[in-house]
Amino acid sequence: MQTILGANGQIGEELARELKRNFTSDIRIVGRNAQKVNDTDEVFLVDLSIRENAVEAVKDSEIAYFTLGLPISTSLWEEQFSLITRNVIDACKINGTKLVFFDNTYMYPQDGRVLTEDTEFAPVGRKGKVREEMTAMLLEEMNSGQIDAVICRAPEFYGPGKTQSITNTMIFNKIKEGQTIEIPLSTDKRRSLIWTPDASRATALIGNTSDAYGQTWHLPVDNSHPTYAEFINLVSEIYGKEFEFTIVPEYIFQKGAQSSTVFTELLELLPRYACDNLFEDAKFRSRFSEFHTTSYREGIEQIRNEQTSIKKNQ
Repeated sequence: MQTILGANGQIGEELARELKRNFTSDIRIVGRNAQKVNDTDEVFLVDLSIRENAVEAVKDSEIAYFTLGLPISTSLWEEQFSLITRNVIDACKINGTKLVFFDNTYMYPQDGRVLTEDTEFAPVGRKGKVREEMTAMLLEEMNSGQIDAVICRAPEFYGPGKTQSITNTMIFNKIKEGQTIEIPLSTDKRRSLIWTPDASRATALIGNTSDAYGQTWHLPVDNSHPTYAEFINLVSEIYGKEFEFTIVPEYIFQKGAQSSTVFTELLELLPRYACDNLFEDAKFRSRFSEFHTTSYREGIEQIRNEQTSIKKNQ
């Protein structure tokens, strides 16, 4: 049995499909509103903020994948995320279950340096501090030998389907709605984005590789690291249409935050758009050299084809 904790976001859904394709049909989907991804999935409806529920959720599981997300609310993150992480760690220890922890880069410094698995944590903002606390909690347990776990870390997403990110919201959603593309702060900073199906495939591969445990892995990205201007040029080439874009300065976010909680939550994430945000994946590429990483061209073509198909069927 392999269990996915939080399986109905884009990462969890792709992970369930990948596990079924290449590793096992014995999959449990866990969450407050969990739904089957594959026909053979077992569904377990539960609130993981309650310790006893977490213990039951991973019972009889060889591997548990933590892909759970929460709404982008700082107060909710502070109230729930570390508690849920503690419960899941304890549940895996009690059940002798391996833990695959899907992580992000919020705890990293936002100063333009190339980010590796060895980069020290220096969170900017309250969300970053929550993610630091979660990851530090797991690292302490891993380093003491209390749990067999592995950390899979990804930078900002872009991708198909339910993918949620600033890039998807400000570029591909705007294109779908026929609106002008919006870019936060600057178009000349280099960025690393991960294709969400790649993130899930790589997580499944790491989770099912015994000697990968006890470590942190940066998941694979297209290493061309384009600026947003270069990325939009590629989007325009693939869509066969020149897209206009506008730069949204910080004061617009600050003004919006006076009346919108969405802008308030986004303000904290802005520092990563003021400098290069480069994510190093050499460790993964060396260990898993046969893994095909989706290029930006391939990814953008898939998004375009998906949008075209949806439009035809409307």
